[in-house]
Amino acid sequence: MNAQRRRIGVVGLGMASAPHAQSLVDLADRVEVAGCFSPSAERRAAFAARHGLPAVDRLEALLDDPALSAVLLLTPPDSHADLVARCAAAGKHVLLEKPLDATPEGARSVVSAMEGAGLTLGVVLQHRFRASVERLAALMRDGALGRPLTAAVSVRWWRDAAYYAQPGRGRKARDGGGVLLTQAIHTLDAFVSLAGLPDRVVGFAATSVLRGADTDRDVGMDTEDVVAAALRYDNGMLATVNATTAAFPGYPERIEIAGTGGSALLCGDRLEVQLIGGERIAAGADDATLGGGADPMAFSHQHHRAVLCDFLDALDEGRRPRVDGREALKVHRLIEAILEASGSGVGVDVGVS
Repeated sequence: MNAQRRRIGVVGLGMASAPHAQSLVDLADRVEVAGCFSPSAERRAAFAARHGLPAVDRLEALLDDPALSAVLLLTPPDSHADLVARCAAAGKHVLLEKPLDATPEGARSVVSAMEGAGLTLGVVLQHRFRASVERLAALMRDGALGRPLTAAVSVRWWRDAAYYAQPGRGRKARDGGGVLLTQAIHTLDAFVSLAGLPDRVVGFAATSVLRGADTDRDVGMDTEDVVAAALRYDNGMLATVNATTAAFPGYPERIEIAGTGGSALLCGDRLEVQLIGGERIAAGADDATLGGGADPMAFSHQHHRAVLCDFLDALDEGRRPRVDGREALKVHRLIEAILEASGSGVGVDVGVS
């Protein structure tokens, strides 16, 4: 591997930027931050003061820098397709905060733009980098659980009124989706990495009375915050998805998989496996916060750092990141199918995105 210190830029300095900034500081021996951009001068100043990273007042200062290798793109979902296209035109690799875009069409255009330009696209879906998920993936590859029979995915989180008070949050126009695309996407992506995509989905999605429109104040969200779905796999496995941001005070997300050889439970970042032969396996941490409560940033930045390390390694080694655009499209397709099934009231064939 021909490792080098990469010159990169950061675009988007909102709430999601904090763990990325910490990761960049940790990896100062591998990255030189050329500049961090937000249209807001106040946000640029606050970010620079907090993290000690340089700010620039024009996006072009980054895109026009011939020495800059890559852009860490952390802007709202509705801006992704346009900004990724601009990065691709400028010849910059991109590490993109999830989701790929606010719309299915935009998500596919993001992947196409980077592939068409022959550039690397990494996507920040950091739950795959949890030690617990990696251990369970290895066990499943080795057949330790036997043939998968049934699974359940549960994301029962809480987001308070202050969270949804930010303009655009929970609205299709900016975020593209609610609990599935904004919160549960991480757990769903980890599940897809373990079990693959189902062949058929049925489901229901709704906006709860907690977040519906208030005509007196013209607030409320137009995306889902409660979801229940059933998945059928071509290997016979049946699975359920239960996702919400209306479960006070918020609980660790769970993935449960039972097979002919035993069962596994992922709860937050903790894995517990019990095999029929009597063996017990445990991995991961016991941290039960992980951003499931009112503070969405209540988690360590270690997995964001792992995503960034993998992205840098991929550039140095000339390979795909562990979660590239094509991988990210899989969880997008699952979410799209669940919402399509809810809207139509009939089952949806998932197919290949």
